[in-house]
Amino acid sequence: MHSFDFGSKKIVFTLLYTKRKTLGITVNPDMDIIVKAPEESSLELIEKKLRKRAAWIIKQQNFFLTFHPKPNDKKFVSGESHFYLGKQYRIEIIHDKKNEVHYKGRYIQVNTNNRNNVKELLNDWYRLKAKEKFEAIAEPLIERFKKYNVEPTGIYIQEMKTRWGSCTPNGKIILNPELIKTPKGCIEYVIIHELCHLVHHSHNQKFMDLQAKESPLWERWKKKLEQFG
Repeated sequence: MHSFDFGSKKIVFTLLYTKRKTLGITVNPDMDIIVKAPEESSLELIEKKLRKRAAWIIKQQNFFLTFHPKPNDKKFVSGESHFYLGKQYRIEIIHDKKNEVHYKGRYIQVNTNNRNNVKELLNDWYRLKAKEKFEAIAEPLIERFKKYNVEPTGIYIQEMKTRWGSCTPNGKIILNPELIKTPKGCIEYVIIHELCHLVHHSHNQKFMDLQAKESPLWERWKKKLEQFG
């Protein structure tokens, strides 16, 4: 692990020496920076080259930041504001023998006989809604991408601390249930982003061109996602 300062930002990178002839820089979705350098390269020369690419590195990290949900600091009490599909609702805790959640008007009502269960009940409800809505939103998008001879092996829900979505090597698209709190356009953007990975695995220019073609307003939804929460 090495680092250098670029303006007010510290750039930390993992350095790997290989038999390659040129320097390779990769910024992965977790925003880690991997540098592969020829075996004879000096650290001074490597850092010099990285400084020239520092603006690009930071741009890539900011791009991936889109897929990093913000920490949840909710208290899960009556009157507190919570999101569902981009709209704000206030939760209303109702003392009841039943344990169930549903939304009515501008409220998400949580019926329970134990207030300590509110967070768990609400999160379970979000996961249920996520499975239902994500599959419905993804279906026409998956059909659209068949013209590229690709199709995911499935849509899966999984809690992720640092990503909104991901695509595995065997074609599984994994979505963070927290995404159900964002507008439909944001959900479509994330799904299209992952579908594009079935065609182009890295974030190269071909990937960006395909994303722009299939989601012309992707920058707007990306910005929404960045600001969300």
